[in-house]
Amino acid sequence: MKKFLREIIGTVVLAIVVFVVLQITFQTFIVVGSSMEPNFHWTQRLVINKASYHFHAPERGDVIVFHPVESRRVDYIKRVIALPGDTIEIKEGVVHINDTPLDEPYIKEPAHGDFPYDKIPDEHYFVLGDNRNNSNDSRNGWTVPRQNIIGKAWLSIWPPDRWGFVPNYSLDEQLVSP
Repeated sequence: MKKFLREIIGTVVLAIVVFVVLQITFQTFIVVGSSMEPNFHWTQRLVINKASYHFHAPERGDVIVFHPVESRRVDYIKRVIALPGDTIEIKEGVVHINDTPLDEPYIKEPAHGDFPYDKIPDEHYFVLGDNRNNSNDSRNGWTVPRQNIIGKAWLSIWPPDRWGFVPNYSLDEQLVSP
């Protein structure tokens, strides 16, 4: 009887440990809105990797989920465009990072309007939606503090036709060659 009880307790403890580890490292997220179309659609369900940024900082091209700066209503999903210390400018719909234009194959269409030359503060990130003309993002005068970032979008799990890893684009993939 003692052996059986130990096995039950061991199984329950193991299940609790696995549950806690999964809760600490992963989270599901439901896309609300159309700001990330054509890549992410309303009600699409994603798995967010909350552990990845404990080992390295967010990188350009990463799709992140974060607590919005201006309110605590609903968490946002956007793409990291500029890192702390970078300069950013948007001219005629083209994003320039550190005076170099980006090729952005993931956007729905180029942004209408310009964004003046600016330097990103320490521990902050400049983010944009992929649907540039229908997105509340860093062009509205805010950047994302590092502590507001929940994690990196990692896997699309719903609907079934969108299953798969979330594509991220490194800076090298986005630089326009001279």
